[in-house]
Amino acid sequence: MLVSFVYVVVCRLFALMLLLTRSDHSMELEILVLPRRSWHAFFVTPQTLLRWHRQLVAHRWTYPHRRPGRPSVDDEVRQLILRLARENGHWGYVRIVGELRKLGISVSATLVRNVLARAGIPPAPERAGPSWRSFLREHAETVLACDFFTVDTVWLRRLYVLFFVSIGTRRVEYLACTSNPSAAWMAQQARNLLIDLDDRGKRVRFLIHDRDTKFSRAFDGIVQSEGISIIRTPVRAPNANAYAERWVGSVRRECLDRMLILGRRQLEHVLRVYVRHFNQQRPHRALELRPPDNCEGVDSPHRHGSHPSNPAARPPRRPCPRVRTRGVIEFVHPTGSGSGLAPSGFDRTERRRSRTYPAVGYTTSPVLKTGWATGPVPLRAEASRRRQRLGETGARRPA
Repeated sequence: MLVSFVYVVVCRLFALMLLLTRSDHSMELEILVLPRRSWHAFFVTPQTLLRWHRQLVAHRWTYPHRRPGRPSVDDEVRQLILRLARENGHWGYVRIVGELRKLGISVSATLVRNVLARAGIPPAPERAGPSWRSFLREHAETVLACDFFTVDTVWLRRLYVLFFVSIGTRRVEYLACTSNPSAAWMAQQARNLLIDLDDRGKRVRFLIHDRDTKFSRAFDGIVQSEGISIIRTPVRAPNANAYAERWVGSVRRECLDRMLILGRRQLEHVLRVYVRHFNQQRPHRALELRPPDNCEGVDSPHRHGSHPSNPAARPPRRPCPRVRTRGVIEFVHPTGSGSGLAPSGFDRTERRRSRTYPAVGYTTSPVLKTGWATGPVPLRAEASRRRQRLGETGARRPA
């Protein structure tokens, strides 16, 4: 065995020495005349060798491939273009290009147009009209929303409740209930609302209500006489007045659905207590979990010299002084058809609300047992001028 192995090794060494001494021409001649039976000694076929050679040449002379045309836009830039177009409906293509250049992003107007077209966003003239969401966001502080909701008593008598809620502060500004919301009653509630807003120094520019026939021309005329624009919601579109609808759901879930109402006076008392709780104690998610009366300036940082996100820097506020009363303020109508409720609490304003309306036969007789003087409180000059503009028939006079 060992002798055979040594023999094979010696033969291979002599063959190697012979191969090294041979010339190139002899090796080429041997390849050409190599018999077919000896081809199995190669590991690959000639086709494989040629394919490898072609791949090496292609890899050597092929440059990195790039799609023809301009490079694609990043997804972040695309989303930024869409956001600018959606939040600013009056911005055209060139305006968006200019705003992006301020951020160090260089794009063309054609690119902006293509991005908006693929997203289904029309040009500026067609999307310039504000949506309900953007309109309410921009004018929330000066917009009031009003609506009706009904309450059925134990005796199956239906009562109508009219309320006004501020969109910016979520505060219930005025509330009244009646069993017969006639045109004269609605006109008087409009006067009462304007006087209450004037006493509180609140400026309103828009009033949103639906197309119910209870909102008569006289009601709209009195409101418009103070420079307040009327905005009517579309037909059968409760979402257009979502803030009012949300308050109706809150007062039903938290108060009215948990008790039985016997009559109008009980309903007035229940709503008065709930509105006081709603304005002074109930937290709201839109107001950083604060009550409306404590957050009337949360969106105006310059009013208190602090940022709204820093509540600790704002000095504490009390909505109204606490007055201990022994009696209940009752607003009695001669015919028992309805009355107005003042949700701001028992303060000196109630003394000014003891008025008489001879034109519509509406009288109020609040009974106060607070130890205050029974004489009328003088009104401000500006409030008096506004009452004169409302008309002699609807102006409030001291009792």
